[in-house]
Amino acid sequence: MSVSPFLVIAVVSGALVGLGAFLLIREAIPATPALAPALHRLHQSPAAARAGTGGLDWLTGLSRYLRPPHKELALLGRTPEQYTLSLVLSGLIGLAIPPVLTAALSLLGLSLPFVLPTVTGLGLAFVFMFVAHRDVLAKAEKARREFTQAVCTYLDLVALQLSAAHGPVQSLERAAEVCDGWVFERLREALRIAQMQMHAPWDELRDLSEQIGVPELGDVGAIVQASGTEGAQVHETLRMRADSLRDQIRTDNLTRAEAITSRLDVPGAMLVFVLVGFVMFPFLARI
Repeated sequence: MSVSPFLVIAVVSGALVGLGAFLLIREAIPATPALAPALHRLHQSPAAARAGTGGLDWLTGLSRYLRPPHKELALLGRTPEQYTLSLVLSGLIGLAIPPVLTAALSLLGLSLPFVLPTVTGLGLAFVFMFVAHRDVLAKAEKARREFTQAVCTYLDLVALQLSAAHGPVQSLERAAEVCDGWVFERLREALRIAQMQMHAPWDELRDLSEQIGVPELGDVGAIVQASGTEGAQVHETLRMRADSLRDQIRTDNLTRAEAITSRLDVPGAMLVFVLVGFVMFPFLARI
């Protein structure tokens, strides 16, 4: 008794879809919070924190081969395991679409060569994984611009706190409490970690800037460190750095706007050629 290849394709497609649904449900269910491991993670080294992945060891091993963008993921608050899982799920969805469509066509009496859904599935899997990767990079780029703009505001707030005769550490903490938003939440979290681990806050801000790839945040720590270690009056330096950062943001926005405008020239030129073709067609048809 021969087994129909379409039945095999349908079974494999159903298994892949079921596996993807299982992984999604497993990651969506919140785990029971444990206080002891959370306190332990606050005082362990970064290498140990990356090693403690629990039941996601296979994702950790796979992420080493995929080489995830660590700075972009840290900026978005994601782990390399989550990035790897998103790529795997995207690839499985792209791989399962052609077999599912082939099985649906077979029910309608239409048959396709076995090679076609296989090759198409592999191609769609690669495309879906590439799209998921580019989506992470695009979101990180947008988040980095937003973070840089918030750092510009943070510079002004720290300068105001220093002008009000507050200490450097207190100025950093009070300035971070003024505004809301995810950027200032990250700043407050970094300052809390520095306070709990008895680290200098500017060192923690510098580490955060290197981790997420926002060097402007490290400038805040470096400038305020001069006030804390050398007793320098740096509020004017902070304001000058804020003005310089605003000029840089304005220049970047103009450059990006010019690039978008230049890309619009191609569709405009194509439209001109189409209109010229419509105008010239009656004359050319009479020749």
